[in-house]
Amino acid sequence: MFGARCLLRALRSCASASCPRHKPSAKLSVRDALGAQNTNGERVKVQGWIRSVRSQKEVLFLHVNDGSCLENLQVVADSSFDSRELAFGSSVEVQGQLVKSPSRRQNVELKAEKIEVVGNCDAKAFPFKYKERQPLEYLRQYPHLRCRTNVLGSILRVRSEATAAIHSFFKDSGFVHIHTPIITSNDCEGAGELFQVEPSSKIKSPEENFFNVPAFLTVSGQLHLEVMAGAFTQVFTFGPTFRAENSQSRRHLAEFYMVEAEISFVESLPDLMQVMEGLFKSATMMVLSNCPEDVELCHKFLAPGQKIRTYAKKQLFNWGDDLHTEHEKYLVKHCGNIPVFVINYPLALKPFYMRDNEDGPQHTVAAVDLLVPGVGELFGGSLREERYHVLEQRLARSGLTEAYQWYLDLRRFGSVPHGGFGMGFERYLQCILGVDNIKDVIPFPRFTHSCLL
Repeated sequence: MFGARCLLRALRSCASASCPRHKPSAKLSVRDALGAQNTNGERVKVQGWIRSVRSQKEVLFLHVNDGSCLENLQVVADSSFDSRELAFGSSVEVQGQLVKSPSRRQNVELKAEKIEVVGNCDAKAFPFKYKERQPLEYLRQYPHLRCRTNVLGSILRVRSEATAAIHSFFKDSGFVHIHTPIITSNDCEGAGELFQVEPSSKIKSPEENFFNVPAFLTVSGQLHLEVMAGAFTQVFTFGPTFRAENSQSRRHLAEFYMVEAEISFVESLPDLMQVMEGLFKSATMMVLSNCPEDVELCHKFLAPGQKIRTYAKKQLFNWGDDLHTEHEKYLVKHCGNIPVFVINYPLALKPFYMRDNEDGPQHTVAAVDLLVPGVGELFGGSLREERYHVLEQRLARSGLTEAYQWYLDLRRFGSVPHGGFGMGFERYLQCILGVDNIKDVIPFPRFTHSCLL
């Protein structure tokens, strides 16, 4: 294997090696072309898909997009080009001069010298038509093509930017990124809504497990993060999770992404809530700053934008009741249609790992949810029970002592007060974009009776 120094020398050698050749046209993305400062006839090459074609007597106008931004690049070509192949949806490579546009609608345009059709598109058979705005329900029928529409393009760019913003927040805050396993023998939520993992062909006998124990697709990375929080004071994970819920509601998926964090030496819910609020605000501000056109498109055609502020707590329901979606949305609406923190849930409603507040007849745990407009619960978190004997008793009452002996070990060897939270990434996108159905903010939605592609 390469040593670190040998690898660096090899990389420098590759970077400095000369390769004489003619200088081609500069390849630009549509986004870079639209933002170019030098429009003095620089020769460039742009690749993408035709969004519209307009032919006049002596001039041909194309709008080309490559997914790098919402706006299209206008290509101006001589009418001698064969417009029959230049159809809506076709992929093209255009070479020419980038010049200042005389139109007020765009700053620059590409004066084409060469247009190559890379892939033809039968516009009549293509399920999406130029200037037609199809409903999101219709687009869901074509998971292999819907990303080519403006609205899905905007949603997926925002999704990419939000992913980067979340990683940036945790990196800037000193968190260590942990890759928690997708296959696990734990049921963190205790709800039993699990996908069991088995080989497609049974090994030796049907009764034998591949891993010697039943294995499942993960429902949460929390317990593995708690392990890591015994060595690193701040950790997070961001990856797919799975729930075998028989639901086709607008807010549930069988496969979705979770952002989860665990923090050592945290002793109060307000400290945990501060991190949750910081993540929400930081990620949203970066998205609004870097994707204003995409967010505006969603707010204009899908739903109005939501206000993002903080709010003090209120009690509106009978003590001991669990909160369902309609209750969560009512709470948010009652409090002014802004995000709301709800804290200190009854112990009987929550899993064994949440810290007992030992607060008399109410008997609550140190749990917190952040409810947001249009969605309901977005974040869920708690302080974890770090006291060995208290946790041991709760596991014994649930009959889980043997299965979670390793979890008790974390309390035997250098335990510290700690807490953590999880945020449903798709629900976050629903919140900031105003998208009503969670199936429209993920590239390939998986839900009951549907696993297309």
